[in-house]
Amino acid sequence: MIKTRGYAALNGDQPLQPFDFERRAPAPQDVQIDILYCGVCHSDLHTARNEWGNTLFPSVPGHEIVGRVAAIGSAVDKFQVGDLVGVGCMIDSCQHCPSCAEGLEQFCDNGFTGTYNGSAFGGQENTYGGYANNIVVRQEFVLKISHTDNLAAVAPLLCAGITTYSPLRHWSVGPGQKVGVVGLGGLGHMGVKIARAMGAQVVLITTSPDKSADGLRLGAEEVIISTDPQQMAAARNSLDFILNTVAAPHDLDALLALLKRDGTMTLVGAPADPHPAPDVFSLIFKRRKLAGSLIGGIQETQEMLDFCAEHGIVSDIELIPMEGINDAYERMLQGDVRYRFVIDMASLANN
Repeated sequence: MIKTRGYAALNGDQPLQPFDFERRAPAPQDVQIDILYCGVCHSDLHTARNEWGNTLFPSVPGHEIVGRVAAIGSAVDKFQVGDLVGVGCMIDSCQHCPSCAEGLEQFCDNGFTGTYNGSAFGGQENTYGGYANNIVVRQEFVLKISHTDNLAAVAPLLCAGITTYSPLRHWSVGPGQKVGVVGLGGLGHMGVKIARAMGAQVVLITTSPDKSADGLRLGAEEVIISTDPQQMAAARNSLDFILNTVAAPHDLDALLALLKRDGTMTLVGAPADPHPAPDVFSLIFKRRKLAGSLIGGIQETQEMLDFCAEHGIVSDIELIPMEGINDAYERMLQGDVRYRFVIDMASLANN
């Protein structure tokens, strides 16, 4: 067993605190990783506070992991000690259902195993995530990182990056298309960057006028303030695709009205409470589609990392020490981060 130091939520009502535990020693197909950086996702907060009602305590969050290979199992053939690698939102799946066979492990018919808060296949133990100094993962779920610098800002690509890349890729976003991105947070700012790099004309849709300048800096060519009825009316029937990243319940009809005939709006934000039901007439009269998307499979996540490295894309981050995580959660709730917190795991040595 490997001694591990991390931070955990012991229940949903207490702040995260230092937590010592053990990882398994590497099996033949395992990669042991020393974690350098871990991004902070809103899902971490939901889980730590049991807002989805499914948390297995103690819970060590974190699924945006960048680190270096410290050891490998005897059968590992994809990685070597010293390699720079990443781990995203899942660390296992059944590997034999139709979805897994198609490289869509995120839709595993038997349920993928989350990097944290998920019972491991073949066992009942809780999985512990990246708010820790190390992790052990099967090589099939470890990713190569080819970025050469700003590694802390690479970490959020393992969730925010693939969550936005996957639907943009699936719905073939590219040159000649006008694409709306709703919300400029951890997901939205990645959506703007990636859609622009794919060649689309990007329109940021936000409730916050003070984010207009940032939206343009990040790659949007236009900004629509969704609380302004005149701006929304002027944009009706103008967008080919909308990537909706907002993780709070809101009216979908006003956004659907911005789509052209046959346009699609895809939801990637996960609100704690449901959105109001959309008006069916918003869909049927223009043959519009309302869809959803999760993360991406391992192959697509690797594709995303390579795409971002090629285009120089990383997240806009604020680097924090591990002991700052509880303050970071409170600031996330206030929207006080532009646009992703990342934990410097070297700070664990101080705890």
